[in-house]
Amino acid sequence: MTSTVNPTITSTDADKALKAKHRSMWASGDYPAVATDLIADLGPTIVAAAGITAGQHVLDVAAGAGNASLPAAALGARVVASDLTPELLDVGRARAAERGLDLTWTEADVEALPFANDDFDVVFSVVGAMFAPHHQQTADEMIRVCRPGGTIAMINWTPAGVIGQLFKTMGPYAPPPPAGAQPPPLWGDEDHVRELFGDRVDNITLTRRTVRPARKFASPVEMREFFKANYGPTIAVYNAVAGDPDRVAALDDDFEAFLTRTDDRTAGAAHSDWALEYLLVTAQKR
Repeated sequence: MTSTVNPTITSTDADKALKAKHRSMWASGDYPAVATDLIADLGPTIVAAAGITAGQHVLDVAAGAGNASLPAAALGARVVASDLTPELLDVGRARAAERGLDLTWTEADVEALPFANDDFDVVFSVVGAMFAPHHQQTADEMIRVCRPGGTIAMINWTPAGVIGQLFKTMGPYAPPPPAGAQPPPLWGDEDHVRELFGDRVDNITLTRRTVRPARKFASPVEMREFFKANYGPTIAVYNAVAGDPDRVAALDDDFEAFLTRTDDRTAGAAHSDWALEYLLVTAQKR
């Protein structure tokens, strides 16, 4: 059976250029290091929340290097890890081989997934699908490829959380978004998620949780420099202002101030610490 792509999905030259830009952005830096050093716990968290078991056909959308795909495969699920950025999939393949895990790695755009209707028992994404520019198309595609009664699960950064505030801090320095593109942290708003999925799902649960970085940072400045070196969206914003030293300095100051404000290290602790808030979403396709 061939896939049926949602007819609202666009493939204009502007859209193709935007996707190429996204691909390049996520290939820059070292996102696998970000996933390992900051959010390693989120992969096992979503696997548990989705109730993944051996034998299930599972799709990880915007999988990156497999932070969630690998623990799902380790349970015996038949996992397809899909992502827009082939460089991240290459890292995932190597990590799977090291662990003796068998997965399928597929380059794919969440807004036009190359899979059949009702194909998967579980469709999930960990802070990945939320970065696709057109939220309704993303939700439509995740629902389309999930079988009736199957599980859809997501972990999304919230607007008020540390990563949401990161994007708010970088916003004044970033180029204006293309027409129709929506801010990623909206996926962390409960009402927005309910509206996107509508009456096509049952038993939807939306729970706010936090994850703390696995890596310890001595200071907000050290954390800022980690983002500047490794996190694609941050690298892109700094590249946008690279020709203006005053803008770079102002962004550095605003970045440090926001991380200092959100640092909740305990008194006398040797390291800074942040509680990164996310929204855990689970639902069943009607």
